[in-house]
Amino acid sequence: MEHNKEKELPIGFMDSGLGGISVLKAAVQIMPNEDFIYYGDSKNAPYGVKDREKIRELTFHVVETLMKRGIKGLAVACNTATSAAVKDLRLMYPDLPLVGIEPAIKPAVSQYKGGEILVLATPMTIRQEKFHNLLGLYKEQAHIIPVPCAGLMEFVEEGHLDGEFLDAYFSKYLLPYITDKTETIVLGCTHYPFLRPHLREFLGNRQIEIIDGSMGTAKELKRRLGEKNLLHAEKREQQIIFENSMEKQEMIDLSWKLLRLPID
Repeated sequence: MEHNKEKELPIGFMDSGLGGISVLKAAVQIMPNEDFIYYGDSKNAPYGVKDREKIRELTFHVVETLMKRGIKGLAVACNTATSAAVKDLRLMYPDLPLVGIEPAIKPAVSQYKGGEILVLATPMTIRQEKFHNLLGLYKEQAHIIPVPCAGLMEFVEEGHLDGEFLDAYFSKYLLPYITDKTETIVLGCTHYPFLRPHLREFLGNRQIEIIDGSMGTAKELKRRLGEKNLLHAEKREQQIIFENSMEKQEMIDLSWKLLRLPID
């Protein structure tokens, strides 16, 4: 494929559902001249409750679908899929600029003030070796506490971004971990940034920083595309396509709603 032809292709995004739209949102912001195609595998969400082999199979299937459509770069915007499959995807597609995502523990540690860092993630992410390796890198530098959040991503998949049920969830699963030493909450699943405004409200006047890895991932993707000279320098009209394995219009509508929501 000629280089300039390749440049015309969209950048692919995949997730087990709609959470990766938080990363897409950052990418759209910093790469306004690029086209994007986002595939949400909501039919099989959540990946986090499945075994590693099944997650790999589902991830490969979505990536193959995107590759057939034609993409010039790929973001695996799902922590679970990243842990289970990114290593193998890099071997399968060695020339493709490809990024995965991991909880933003590094930036949390870089601004550490001596308190406690909570990392909210799916139980599957917390069980993965990749997560334990990541924690291992920083355990001498900061007090990091993983918080398993079974069922939290489903709120986003169903479009419930606030309300008393979410309050009840935070009260049951998050509040027991919060102390006067809590200084940072890391949103370790791409779905969770959409709950940030309500989480901020729930925390009230507690001085707790809430961070996620969306922008860092988008910047790394941009860097890798730039290295291969695949970015559009000139201003052009952007096209974004949403596809979803559920094949329901309401999933596409919800995808657009999430993309346009202010979440910072």
